[in-house]
This record gives sequence, structure tokens and C-alpha cells, in this order.
Amino acid sequence: MSLFWRIFSLNSLGLVLAAALLLGPVTVSTPVRSGEALVIGAGLLALLVANALVLRVGLAPLKRLGRSMDTADLLRPGSRAVVAGPAEAAGLITTYNTMLDRLAAERAGSAARALSAQERERHRIARELHDEVGQTLTAVLLQLKRVADRVPGELREEVGQAQEATRAGLDEIRRIARRLRPGVLDELGLVSALRALAAEFTAHGLTVRHDIAGEMPRLTGETELVLYRVAQEALTNTARHSGADRAELRLAVLPDAVELTVRDNGRGIGHRPGRGARRDAGHGEGPGIGGRGAGPGDRAEGTGIAGMRERALLVGAELALGPGPDGHGTDVGLRIALRRAGLASVGAPEDHPAAAGVPR
Repeated sequence: MSLFWRIFSLNSLGLVLAAALLLGPVTVSTPVRSGEALVIGAGLLALLVANALVLRVGLAPLKRLGRSMDTADLLRPGSRAVVAGPAEAAGLITTYNTMLDRLAAERAGSAARALSAQERERHRIARELHDEVGQTLTAVLLQLKRVADRVPGELREEVGQAQEATRAGLDEIRRIARRLRPGVLDELGLVSALRALAAEFTAHGLTVRHDIAGEMPRLTGETELVLYRVAQEALTNTARHSGADRAELRLAVLPDAVELTVRDNGRGIGHRPGRGARRDAGHGEGPGIGGRGAGPGDRAEGTGIAGMRERALLVGAELALGPGPDGHGTDVGLRIALRRAGLASVGAPEDHPAAAGVPR
């Protein structure tokens, strides 16, 4: 029964009873006797209590809907308001849930296009760094070597320093190009790319141990890229903000899913390095890594964590952010169901555009 008919029926019942009393043998003295006043007051109180109960029960679903609106987050899909209550409230909640589903689908589509454009731009910049800037620095290094063979002895040390600076700049350009667009992912696949990523971050006081399954199901390029980028962002947060000296990168194949875990022994939940680090979306962004485990009422997550959530949505994955199993450090977990992982067809090459929504 709708809320309107509930209230109307209750009020009608009260009016009908009042009319029946007026037309019946019941009389009210003038002045009103105490017993008669007590009866009238009790009837009025009963009518008010019944109205209050009907309104409370009827409006309770709207109150729950308001709480659901306050906590709604399109980056955490699946949470929808419970459809219950009178017809009007149930219809409003159903419309709200439908709107959330439509917004989530539109956001996922726009995120896919934005990330696809981002990957294309990364690929272009990495290629230009390697082919143009890298080749230029290589030519400069060769010229410096020829100059070093001819300069007087007192200048060889300075020329040698220029060679080392150029060589260091060339190495840095190559490192940036690899991080923008990891060639090992295109050439050797996800397993080798993750092992290379662990080796790259094993420096400057941080040791990254990896445990990566050797036999992987044939995933699409989009799924592999999501797994790689989430691991890269999580390790970047660990290296920059956690203060950890040990981290673990694990990729496991379960009967029905592929699960990525990045775990460290750093500051963990509730420790923040400072305002500058928070803007970089690292461990200092809210509780844990960039607000991992943060509720909707907590600080907004940084762009790094938000980017991981966007990527997880692209492949229908579940992203979990929280403390380590012993309550210390932080965990980033990404679980992709194999039925959603978009297993590549046997006839489609993994680097073919049709096998990946985001360019390889």
C-alpha cells in the first residue's frame, strides 16, 4: 500500500470514529467532566501515535536512501540502496539505483576512453624520448669520446665528467621511457614485466620480493596492462611514502580468478608523512596508501589511488586497500575474475588492437 493511502486510511478511520461518537448515544457535558476529558484525550493521543507510526515506517526507506546517497561512490561499485517501503519510496529508490547504474556505466566508458588516450600519449612520449632524445644523447656521448681522445691531459678529467653526466642522463631517459611504456610487457608478457618491475624498485633501501605464477591464463592486453599499472602505482606509493624497507609483489592464479597483491612493511594505516606527500596520492593520502580503506566520509583519495580504482573498473576487478594481515604495513589487492578478465581468443594475437581496449 502506498504512503498516501496509509495516511488517508488512518485519518479517515479517526474521522469516521469521531462522527460515529457524535451521532451515537455518547454525550459530552458542559463543562466537560474529567472522565470525559480523559476519554477524548486518550482517543486523540491514540490517533496521533498511529499517525506517527505510519509516518515513521513509511519514511524510514527515504532516510536509508539519504544515507545511501551520502555514501555513494562510483569508484566503489556494487553498493545500492535496498528497495523497500511504500510504493512511492520503493519507486524512488529503484529510480535512484537505476541512475547510479547508468552513471557508473557512463563513467566506466569515459574512464576507458581517457585511459586509452593516456596510454597512447605515454607510448608516443616514450617513443620520442627513446628515438629522438635518446639518439641525440648517444651522439653527444660518441662525440665526447672522440674529444676525450684528443684533448690535453689536464682537460680529460672534465671531459670524463661530461661523459658520465651525459651517460647518466641517457640512462635516466631510458628509465623514464620504460616506465611510460614498458617494452618488456609488449615483448615478453606480463610475468616478465612484473619481475622487471620488482627489480627496478629494489633500490635505495627497499627490497622487493616477487612471487609470480609461471603459468598464466591468456589474458587480454587490457587486463595485463591494468595488472601492470596497478602494481606499478602501488610500488611507487611504497617507495615514495611508506618508509618501508621490504615489499612483496605477488601474482597468483586461482581456480576462478587472477589475484595481484602488493604488500609492504611501511607506516600503514593512519600514518601520514605530510601535506606535500598527500597531494602525490601516496601512503600519506588519508588512512594507509592514498586513503586505502577510507570510507566515503574520509579525505578524498589522491589521483594515484583513484587511477587504480578507475583501471579496476575497466576490467570489472575488485580493488582492496587496507592494512597487512598482521595489522602493520599496507596491502593493495586486485582480484580479477577469469570470466571478466576477457580471456583472449586463441586466434587473436595479444598485442592486436582487438584484444585490448587500451592500446598496448
